[in-house]
Amino acid sequence: MRRSTVRDITSQYKEGNKLVSLSLYDAWMAKLADQIDVDILLVGDSLGMTVLGYDTTVPVTIEDCLRHTAAVVRGSKKALVVGDMPFATYQSSVEVALENAARFMQEAGAHAVKLEGGTFMASTVETLVRSGIPVMGHIGILPQSVNIKGYKVVGRNSSEEQQLIADAKALEEAGAFAVVLEGVQKDVAEKITQSVGIPTIGIGAGAGCSGQIQVAHDILGLSGDFIPKHAKVFADIASPIKKAFEDYSQEVRDSSFPAKENSFE
Repeated sequence: MRRSTVRDITSQYKEGNKLVSLSLYDAWMAKLADQIDVDILLVGDSLGMTVLGYDTTVPVTIEDCLRHTAAVVRGSKKALVVGDMPFATYQSSVEVALENAARFMQEAGAHAVKLEGGTFMASTVETLVRSGIPVMGHIGILPQSVNIKGYKVVGRNSSEEQQLIADAKALEEAGAFAVVLEGVQKDVAEKITQSVGIPTIGIGAGAGCSGQIQVAHDILGLSGDFIPKHAKVFADIASPIKKAFEDYSQEVRDSSFPAKENSFE
């Protein structure tokens, strides 16, 4: 069994196949996703909200991302694993970006990294790619800039549309192998997809993208009461988990667990 590479992802795209991506954070989920031929596993800094209990991605550290990326690499055998570079680990200088991106490759075993930003990040992307580090771009809603821009759908006027297309083209020219389009008005996302020769991976960007990515917790109903508009709950496993916890608690309290078959004589 061979691990997918960036070249495999590019070949899939050029053959017209839709790319399937999931954002998840542990070895167990990675193993399950790997069994159904998911193309890309992104260890997103969204782990801040889904796993670590933060309100945004901003508090997530590089150590958090490295630890979870390594877990996903260990749990998978086929998918391309992309490590998400968290807040303030690549913006200050190209040198800092290269040093931290190298940690994802060397320490966590990632096969690529993802970073947010368009034209203003192009030189950083180019340096990483020249250094042998595959890069996935990310434009549209930028969660790491939430304190400045908030969570607002992008591409609803001509100025934003032109900037998004320019961003995508700049990332392609810099050597990015794919670009995530998050929270982009769907007609604009289609124009971006038609304007570049690399895959666009949509999340809240409509069906016209080259592929889609969703957070595993969202599609499994594990995100609490709030379900993002871009997500669909394919299986609500929160309810049976809660029921299992309730049954366990009750049996402990009434001493019916552990039973004889759960005990050592």
